[in-house]
Amino acid sequence: MKQITILWADDEIDLLKPNILFLESKGYKVVTATNGQDAVDMVRSQSPDMVFLDEYMPGKSGLEALEEIKSSFPSLPVVMITKSEEENIMEEAIGAKISDYLIKPVHPKQILLAVKKNVDNRRLITKKITSSYQSEFGRLGLSINSAATFNDWADVYRRLVFWEMELESSDDPGMNEVIVHQKQEANSEFAKFIKTEYPLWFESGDNGRPVLSHTLFPSRIYPMLSQSRKVVIILIDNLRFDQWRAILPDVSEYFQVEKEELYCSILPTATQFARNAIFGGLMPWDIEKLYPRLWINEDDEGSKNPHEEELLSNMLRRLGGEPRFYYEKVLNKSNGKKLSEDIASVITNPLTVLVYNFVDMLSHARTEMDVIKELADDDAAYRSLTRSWFRHSYLLDLLRELSGENARVIITSDHGSVKVDNPIKVIGDRSTTTNLRYKQGKNLNYNPRQVFEVRSPSKVHLPRTNVSSAYIFATGRDFFAYPNNYNYYVNYYKNTFQHGGVSLEEMLVPFITLEPRK
Repeated sequence: MKQITILWADDEIDLLKPNILFLESKGYKVVTATNGQDAVDMVRSQSPDMVFLDEYMPGKSGLEALEEIKSSFPSLPVVMITKSEEENIMEEAIGAKISDYLIKPVHPKQILLAVKKNVDNRRLITKKITSSYQSEFGRLGLSINSAATFNDWADVYRRLVFWEMELESSDDPGMNEVIVHQKQEANSEFAKFIKTEYPLWFESGDNGRPVLSHTLFPSRIYPMLSQSRKVVIILIDNLRFDQWRAILPDVSEYFQVEKEELYCSILPTATQFARNAIFGGLMPWDIEKLYPRLWINEDDEGSKNPHEEELLSNMLRRLGGEPRFYYEKVLNKSNGKKLSEDIASVITNPLTVLVYNFVDMLSHARTEMDVIKELADDDAAYRSLTRSWFRHSYLLDLLRELSGENARVIITSDHGSVKVDNPIKVIGDRSTTTNLRYKQGKNLNYNPRQVFEVRSPSKVHLPRTNVSSAYIFATGRDFFAYPNNYNYYVNYYKNTFQHGGVSLEEMLVPFITLEPRK
């Protein structure tokens, strides 16, 4: 590990020798200067990790040196040390973004604490997090191997996301690799679980079935409409659980989390299937049978979700009446701005449903644009980009306005996405669908051990375009590639975020109930 270098600038540096020796005995390297100008020059030439800066020095004062240092190195921690306790001097130094402020005479332990708080804290955090994850690693592995229900997997996924985000603040790349491999192991075991259990969820009886896309509204949302409070649903397309956790601190400024749940997206984990199922309260096969005009097949032109509002209206009538509701799909910045400005007039109905597509657009843009690939290189960067969007979005403005209304707010999604890196060869005819994480067709050729295959789509309530059509789903971080032009196809889509298949990231979807802070 790199030795930490501290620059100490004081015109009475000889009197501080005991403190310097104390720091050196703790493993730090200390370089010294006796005036402000030398301090500025040494910051530029020696790149210290931290600066102790005396306020009163001949020539350039500490505050003047501080201003120069911060103008060129704004993130460099600087601790001001002075004999004065005058308030104006403290305010001036704090305004210049000092990291700490000490009054002479200083004690060695004060100095050591300042170093640990401002420079050594990252190493200490890394050490603590690494130690804690190492202790949890074995327990998490046992949970992965013994998970037998959806709730077991929800618990595993929550813990994986927690440690993945904790390790973001660690400087130990080895531990980051370990959590990635453990998540891959979890996805492998989760795929086995889905292959066995998913078909059973559509047989008669409960069969341990979790809340699925088509049962989300009847079981979780509709009961809230009888509680004499307005309900606002914000569905962010393609929002993963870890991305929800990334924006949680900003949401928490205005709302407290009443309940944080994970429900299960249906397969395919794609908008056409999952979101139509949410708003229809029906599986795609049942939508096609009951409302053939409202189901758009994959080989049809145009949007695959143009009838969500009508599907929602039909579902509410089936559930026992049709309360007044407002529905809007927010597709661009101007829509979002207008909505946040008019929210008081929008939520006059008992139910308001707002669909935001930004995260899904971000996922597609990352596939197609090199600059977005650079900005969202991995899961941590993908979360960070989502957080950055949210902090500057009209959705956050909307939530701020909603916090002043007496409404229950729900944030959820239709599915998540997974970063793919392992191509699986599949052969199909011209009627085969083009999605990278699932295929529907009548002449599919593939290795059955590499996929989750559904030869009888009606058993899992999926429509089919041909009497002999079947579905196959990629698992883990796999994606489907055709033999034709294989290398180009693989290079283009490798390390992109995709959805439609079987993974914890795609299928375990956040469902968050919020209450405004009083």
